Amino acid sequence: MPIITDISQAVVLLKEGGIVAIPTETVYGLGGDALNIQAVAKIFAAKNRPSFDPLIVHVSSIEQAHSIAYLNEQAIFLLEKFSPGPLTLVLPKKSVVPDLVTSGHPTVAIRIPNHPVAIELLKQSGLCIAAPSANPFGYTSPTTAKHVEDFLGSRIDAVLDGGACDIGIESTIIDLSGITPKVLRLGGLPYEQLTEVLGELPFQMSSSKPNAPGMLTSHYNPGIPLRLFKSYSELLSEFNTTDTDRIGLLYSGKEIKASFAINLSKEKVLVEVASKLFHALRSFDKADIDVIWAHELPEVGLGRAINDRLRRAES
Repeated sequence: MPIITDISQAVVLLKEGGIVAIPTETVYGLGGDALNIQAVAKIFAAKNRPSFDPLIVHVSSIEQAHSIAYLNEQAIFLLEKFSPGPLTLVLPKKSVVPDLVTSGHPTVAIRIPNHPVAIELLKQSGLCIAAPSANPFGYTSPTTAKHVEDFLGSRIDAVLDGGACDIGIESTIIDLSGITPKVLRLGGLPYEQLTEVLGELPFQMSSSKPNAPGMLTSHYNPGIPLRLFKSYSELLSEFNTTDTDRIGLLYSGKEIKASFAINLSKEKVLVEVASKLFHALRSFDKADIDVIWAHELPEVGLGRAINDRLRRAES
């Protein structure tokens, strides 16, 4: 599986029904032609992803979104306001979209990524690209081309290298297919920005038969048990009274001396924490520890999405 930088080479692979990991502003996605059922099946097989977990389809524009989904006025308004960017909308699908993409649901999840390489790939190919995160199902999402190489190796045709992802956590997902909009996944677009234009939104953030990605309770597995504290101070208090040789720390705040510790942001800057989170979780694979200790952040802005990922990693 080569790591490539030539967008035209990726276009050829995708048009031939191949699967290529692609960069976005959130995480790297494992891309395939969303309207080619064989390509979509390859995505599920490479990730070992269950067929009941649907995929997000990436498009280059609102005009292209119209080709696969029925957009109401609210959808167009949100796409115009927040796209390209880390927002995914769940909408009634058109018949051209294979049921495998949507796991049999009558809806499809769509977004316009805010990454120059991804947008150019979409424009050059003319394809709608299904692209869940480019990692084995249930594991932490990749934020660099090297992460994808480590995760998927020869299972895929190529990785299109677009550098490290700026945001580092997946998109926010809003379901617009019902009478009332609802949040299905917290992500890179802060909840508060949505409520400014939509008002308070109900949540449905887990399901045994999800109609959007990231709704399964157990997800983002770091490969090591994770214990989550309510705050930095609570973590620090217990750390200071415990035999800590086999504990790895994942925290944000003043430096803590430990045998293996990663400080995501000394100043607790949420954007910095989000951009480093998945890379940090992967780093613990190399540590000689038995458990990761982490702490929640304030439930504001990106803090909501970061806490959501940590809770799922804990489960």
